Amino acid sequence: MEKVLRPARLATFAYFALNGFLMGMWVVHIPVVEDRTGVGHAVLGWLLLLLGGGAFAGMRLTGPLADRLGARTVVPAGAALCSAALVLPALATDAWTLGAALLLFGFGNGCLDVAMNAHAVQVERGYRRPVMSAFHAVFSVGGVLAALVGARTLSWGWSAPATLAGVGALGLLAAVLAAPALLPREPAGEPREATAAEKGPRARRATPPRIRTLAVLALMLMLSEGVANDWSVLAMRDVLGASEATAALAYGAFATAMTAGRLLADPVAARFGPVAVVRHGSVLAAAGLTAVVLSPWIPLALVGWAVFGAGLSGCVPQLFSAAGHADPEAAGVNVSRVAGLGYLGMLAGPAVIGPLTHLVPLNTAFLLPVALCAAAACAAGALGTGHGTSRESGAEEAVRGDDGAARSAPPAP
Repeated sequence: MEKVLRPARLATFAYFALNGFLMGMWVVHIPVVEDRTGVGHAVLGWLLLLLGGGAFAGMRLTGPLADRLGARTVVPAGAALCSAALVLPALATDAWTLGAALLLFGFGNGCLDVAMNAHAVQVERGYRRPVMSAFHAVFSVGGVLAALVGARTLSWGWSAPATLAGVGALGLLAAVLAAPALLPREPAGEPREATAAEKGPRARRATPPRIRTLAVLALMLMLSEGVANDWSVLAMRDVLGASEATAALAYGAFATAMTAGRLLADPVAARFGPVAVVRHGSVLAAAGLTAVVLSPWIPLALVGWAVFGAGLSGCVPQLFSAAGHADPEAAGVNVSRVAGLGYLGMLAGPAVIGPLTHLVPLNTAFLLPVALCAAAACAAGALGTGHGTSRESGAEEAVRGDDGAARSAPPAP
């Protein structure tokens, strides 16, 4: 079993890093694409909604395909599609072509996102202990690497189409090379629960109440994360009067704490359980952002953004893991439901805060994500019901039979 799981885990790391790198390369080149197409900030903001809409559509389509065809087929296909579509925004010449390019790129990103998370759940089930947060940490590392590479290529004067085409070609190669290490759809010895068809036609169509709760939790927490992504720097500059360079440290503190927290979250989840990670993490995030709202000092605000990132870091991976383990036969569908609504929340965060600033100061508007984090802490108990969410890992729950008796399983590597 170790000979199969270890390569599968490394391959999953590769796909998460690839996804973070592809998205990061797009973000770095947004100003160049904006100048090339001649669209303004307002138009670009609306066009970015097409990126999110494409991602949502890709997630909803890929979830059922991952359950039907298996990760070994769907993950490389999603990675290849996302890699191939990366160059399209750089080739756009006006708002219409940019909108179409973002729709296709978003669709590829959504396909890869759900497929790799569904496979990560399968790997976690084999390890019989939490490993999901580390995958999300590697996604963040891929984004940081993209920022460094993109800044360097731009400083060398490389054109955006050439750079993104080259990165896309490398992504296609990585997608093909990592594919053989992925786990097959039904690993030998993995028990099967009753399928959706066996549970009746209504079960196939309806979303389980627990999955709906997890999706709402994802929406609240990822909306809060989106606020940090888009408003942290502006808040430091406009509210506290920080310089541009100092204001940039706000997002840096948040992103660094987020990455470090995800690297540490798996052993914490193994020791205390996913409910504790989400509950205490949400409380910590609410406390950090409250410090940002109330702080009159730049250093305290920077600490607040770091605490906010550390608190959020382990929450969303636990939600994806719980959704995937809830029903191994519908892992892809359930992950797509939770990830899809969460992704919409991340897009909605900046859009919601903007109108609020017409009514209250920007830092006061941050009380909305504070309230959402507090609500998530109160609802975290939803992770503690059903399969894969108790103090023993979801993977270990998956090796129990219908009678509840534990089956023998090889030790995790």
